Amino acid sequence: MKKVIAIIGSARKKATYKAVQEFEKNLKELGNIEFEYIFLHNFHLEFCKGCHSCFNNGEEYCPLKDDRDLLLEKMESADGVILASPNYAFQVSARMKNFLDRFAYFYHRPIFFGKVFTAIVVQGFFGGKDIRKYLETMGKNFGFNPVKGACIKTLDPMTEKQTRKLKKKINKVSKRFFKQIMKSSKPSPSSGRLMMFRISRKLIENLDPKYRDYQYYQENGWFESDYYYETSLGIGKKIAGSLADFIGKQMAKSQ
Repeated sequence: MKKVIAIIGSARKKATYKAVQEFEKNLKELGNIEFEYIFLHNFHLEFCKGCHSCFNNGEEYCPLKDDRDLLLEKMESADGVILASPNYAFQVSARMKNFLDRFAYFYHRPIFFGKVFTAIVVQGFFGGKDIRKYLETMGKNFGFNPVKGACIKTLDPMTEKQTRKLKKKINKVSKRFFKQIMKSSKPSPSSGRLMMFRISRKLIENLDPKYRDYQYYQENGWFESDYYYETSLGIGKKIAGSLADFIGKQMAKSQ
């Protein structure tokens, strides 16, 4: 059985919730899935103070004592994660943005390799496509294997036509998501992701060893590896990786 959690950034059980319910229904029709709803308004999350303690010393040194680690445990225990948010002022909801801000250290130290991710954005008119792409980028940077999500146009109350469109879009996403979550192997990185890793590690290698990023890379053997995890690289990606190593080295020298 695969476990999937849906982290929802809306306090109302309206269109966003209905979209996730449809996603759950589709997944369970496709296979044996355990599904859990995580409503961010039910968790206590303080606003990030920008102190850099999580980056420099480690996330355990964050001065804020709230439900962040409880949400982390939820993600770590899942095989797949959905981030679902309404479009508020052309961005995710404040709750969702605060959630992402509190886990920003994953940009430096991603951990969710092998887990599948997708995004659902619900809106009245326009702007949601960029929000969906933003969430998918966040998923990539956290280490997830992202699946293209959905941006759904709805109005309140929803018409029958809107409901049909919602079901159609969610059906496509849920099939893509299910296909990926049933795979046992980690995906081969794109050339862009590979180069980002190789450049980043050269910059981190230039840091003082006391910094948590340096220690984390050293502990995971990332200063010597081809990528975050063992993977097969073709000749083109090997060349791209070597080029990125050179670029990263030159960038580190210029700092």
